Amino acid sequence: LEVPRLVPRIANLRQLYGDEDATAQAERYGNLAASFRLTFPEFAAASHLRFYSSPGRTELCGNHTDHNHGKVLAAAIQMDMAAVAAPRPDTIVHIASEGFGEFEVDIADGSMHPDERGQSQALVRGIADGIRKAAAKAGKSSSLHGFSAYIQSNVPPGSGLSSSASFEVLIGCILSDCAGIALSPSEIATIGQYAENNHFGKPCGLMDQMACALGNIAAIDFGNPQDPCIQLFSFDLQQFGYSLLIVNSGGSHADLTEDYRDIPAEMKAVARVFGKDTLRGLTVEDLARNMPEIRKECGDRAFLRAYHFITENERPARLTREILEKDVEKYLSVVCESGESSWKYLQNLYPCSAPRDQGLCIALALTEDFIRHETGGKGACRVHGGGFAGTIQVYVPSGKLELYVERMKGFFGAESVFPLRIRPYGVVCIDNIE
Repeated sequence: LEVPRLVPRIANLRQLYGDEDATAQAERYGNLAASFRLTFPEFAAASHLRFYSSPGRTELCGNHTDHNHGKVLAAAIQMDMAAVAAPRPDTIVHIASEGFGEFEVDIADGSMHPDERGQSQALVRGIADGIRKAAAKAGKSSSLHGFSAYIQSNVPPGSGLSSSASFEVLIGCILSDCAGIALSPSEIATIGQYAENNHFGKPCGLMDQMACALGNIAAIDFGNPQDPCIQLFSFDLQQFGYSLLIVNSGGSHADLTEDYRDIPAEMKAVARVFGKDTLRGLTVEDLARNMPEIRKECGDRAFLRAYHFITENERPARLTREILEKDVEKYLSVVCESGESSWKYLQNLYPCSAPRDQGLCIALALTEDFIRHETGGKGACRVHGGGFAGTIQVYVPSGKLELYVERMKGFFGAESVFPLRIRPYGVVCIDNIE
């Protein structure tokens, strides 16, 4: 599929959500518009409001490879953040979110505010700063308008579906659209990562933002992170008799920043043993030959995490090949390999500081037992996303979906299971919700 050069403009909700969901989505956006006018009475008489949608994402393969210039395979999903907005004549961004309150940011000030680190205000300020820099570099006008927006999300926070990246690309889309600054989805994704790394204070890679911005399934090679190689394609697992879902095992990603930071830091420490900035280009043989020095300088866990990166970095290309060849059984085999490597070598299923909290391990164990005894070994499961808490990703034969869902709900609660569908669009502007 062609990689979009500009953020798509969707004519109507049917085009975005399909015939089955269009009616429910029209009601949703209508309620959003009503909430917007109640929250921002100065726009009550506005005849034309602007509508936007940004999806969550699921990582299919490439667990913790993007931050070391690796390869990933990710997909946009049907769960999204929807927003209604109107440009303002000043530089104030005023956002109200259903269930999350509201805040204001004056984007005329693009400097970093230490008191905002870890908050949504920092992301908005950082995205505005990133858009200005990108526009100036391209020789375009870098003047930004503020906006008022009301946002509603059905991307569950803390679920590993990247609600934060969805929010970032949504804000980037609204800011650039209101200012008339044409940006590609890839540019908006890069700006979102810039804001999260620098203003928000989280050392994330670029996979999440890219998947939310691009749509479909994205095979991304970050060998050159300033100009990643991207291939988009579609794939419907249900045509082959399988359903994709995630299971929330409980726990929160809050207070896990250090655990996430340690993974790229340890990988890059091993790379420095070889005089490199990242692990890209190293082989298992390189690690083996230098094992004593790596263990002494970086520690055993760093060695194992580097081993995970090198072997995991080969899997997105293999998974892509199985998708293109429509070999679902080999596809699921690669998924299992990825999950096993994350558990054994990357070690991101629970934080070392909290050995009593191993919900991800329990969810995987119970799912493996289900696959073994209920499906005749057909299916796959793995840790989903950053790890340490949150969700696992599961593939089960569609005929066993209802049984699996009920069983997992019995273990982890009624709101713990989320069936996923791959969405053909990333972040979009919507012209008409009627």
